[in-house]
Amino acid sequence: MAKTYSNLYPQIYDFDNIHRAYLKARRGKRYKTDVLKFSGRLEEALIDIQNHLIWKSYQPGPYKLFTIHEPKERIIAALPFRDRVVHHALCNVIEPIFERPMIYDSHACRRGMGVLSGVTRTTKFLRAACRRWEKVYCLKADIKKFFPSIDHAVLKRLIRKRISCPDTLSLIDIIIDSNGSDRGLPIGNLTSQLWANVYLNELDHFIKETLGARYYVRYMDDAVIFDGDKRHLHRILAEIADFIEDKLRLTLNGKTQIFPVGRRCVDFLGYRIWPDHRLLRKGNVRRNKRKFKKFSRLYSTGRMTLAEIRPAIASWLGHCKHADTWRLRGKVLGQIMMTRPAP
Repeated sequence: MAKTYSNLYPQIYDFDNIHRAYLKARRGKRYKTDVLKFSGRLEEALIDIQNHLIWKSYQPGPYKLFTIHEPKERIIAALPFRDRVVHHALCNVIEPIFERPMIYDSHACRRGMGVLSGVTRTTKFLRAACRRWEKVYCLKADIKKFFPSIDHAVLKRLIRKRISCPDTLSLIDIIIDSNGSDRGLPIGNLTSQLWANVYLNELDHFIKETLGARYYVRYMDDAVIFDGDKRHLHRILAEIADFIEDKLRLTLNGKTQIFPVGRRCVDFLGYRIWPDHRLLRKGNVRRNKRKFKKFSRLYSTGRMTLAEIRPAIASWLGHCKHADTWRLRGKVLGQIMMTRPAP
């Protein structure tokens, strides 16, 4: 029986905790209009949040929806800054509780983890599998419309396995149900990232402990498993499909597949991975070529400065350095011409 935690609510509305939450929420955004407005009346705003939590009168503000198109089209839901502070205050207290039972190879949205750790672990497992078996197969799984499909009733049941504090559960339920539906979590909420991992932690333990998959890596709703027996992977795939449908009310995406690794790479987390090397995903290269050409046009007309361009290029180079991209970097950067007509 898993340990449950009670009497957490006073820790959430503690003023020092709310202030730490504010500092986290403003990180990288301190000059945004809503953050500046909040910071201009900081003590009053923090006390207002604290009072609403103490008196249990907190209600989330309206979501602002916008669409991003790369790497694929997604609807992002952004809450007012005040609500983001509340989410951080809650996660400061409950995140360590849910972190403890998670498996090591869940790499998304966790402290010390990320894309690089997921790619490094995938490469390590692929090499180990190649040493163990003459022919290696990969099960690459993806959950269909994961965030919009998360069932609130199932999520609340999973949360109640670890938390028994009534006031904390009430706050959690308010945030979960803030989208006005009984399914789905808004992409963009800090709490959505945590609860997505809580939701799929059940699947992680099923795959590792019940199915005995040794070479398994998950990053949010994408996962890979390596094995030397293709039929065994098909059995694992059938078990996973049944489990997520019966226990989590989810379905696998049609892109889920099993294939031999060798001439074909493992396309995962933005990289194309082979046992002895890895390259960037082709779509990433195409997108960034277009982006840099656009930067060049904007710079030539004075609508963009080098100070605005440099961080984007540095970010891409940081992504590149974890793959075999020496020639690629030279080729792409060599095509960037930052010139302006003489005054």
